[in-house]
Amino acid sequence: MENGGKIISDFFMYDLPYSKEEERLGMLCTTVGSVNVGPGVLYPQNKNEHPAQFRSIREGRVLSEFQFVYVTSGEGVLSLGSEVHKVKPGTVMLVLPGLRHSYCPLPESGWHEYWVGFRGKYFSGLVREGILSPDKVFFGTGVNDVMLSHFSHIFEEVRNGHPFYQMRACARIISLVAEVLSREILKCQPDHYETMVAKAKHLMEANAYGSINISYICNQLGVSSSSLNDVFKARTSMTPYQYYIQVKMEKAKAIIEEGNLTVKEVAYMMGFDDQYYFSRLFKNKTGLSPTRCRALSKRE
Repeated sequence: MENGGKIISDFFMYDLPYSKEEERLGMLCTTVGSVNVGPGVLYPQNKNEHPAQFRSIREGRVLSEFQFVYVTSGEGVLSLGSEVHKVKPGTVMLVLPGLRHSYCPLPESGWHEYWVGFRGKYFSGLVREGILSPDKVFFGTGVNDVMLSHFSHIFEEVRNGHPFYQMRACARIISLVAEVLSREILKCQPDHYETMVAKAKHLMEANAYGSINISYICNQLGVSSSSLNDVFKARTSMTPYQYYIQVKMEKAKAIIEEGNLTVKEVAYMMGFDDQYYFSRLFKNKTGLSPTRCRALSKRE
């Protein structure tokens, strides 16, 4: 298994051990797994290796725990009574205790799924408060490094099995719940994304001279760097860093063409201590070295 949003190799663990002290916390991690189901492969794979209550995934089952199932490739279906939902890459399925359901990949595509099971008074309280609901069990979060990282860290805690691993794994599960729900809220507020990108662009323009970084911009917007990166790239085809560098180089080009400052002075004004690094970036973005840019502007 690798961290940082990388694909996690196939494995699964059920009936995870816990202590009485951990049970009193009101939250337990019960099962984890990652399985890549190829096209035409019977589902679930290795059926007899699963506890009995987990075998009827295709036919329909009722669990006594919560589960998040995250599909990152391939397609399938989730059935809830008479409702049938198409499952595409980036889909999260929330299985609640007592909810009859069935899901499986399409034979022609298969899929790669990650799952984590959990139970306890804390999670039941989220249902009572309406934070988790049987009316909302299907989420389109997209395939992204943040989600994969949450699963990766949960799996790592379980595999290591260090003292109090249950507590650490459940902390990650809470983060996973927050990630899924926050992405869903933002999806219902499309203007929020546009506003976030517009504000980020404004901050970059206003701070083109100097040496602020993307972390500063994220702090000003009150978002994580990963969230800003996902939203910004989806709307501009560039990462925030790439866009910010472009803004800086456009400002630098105008100053260089005026011819009043040396390249070193322009580099320092734009927040670069190394004029040679600045010159390489400038040429990469404009197609000209700073000295060549200045020479051509003098001919005009």
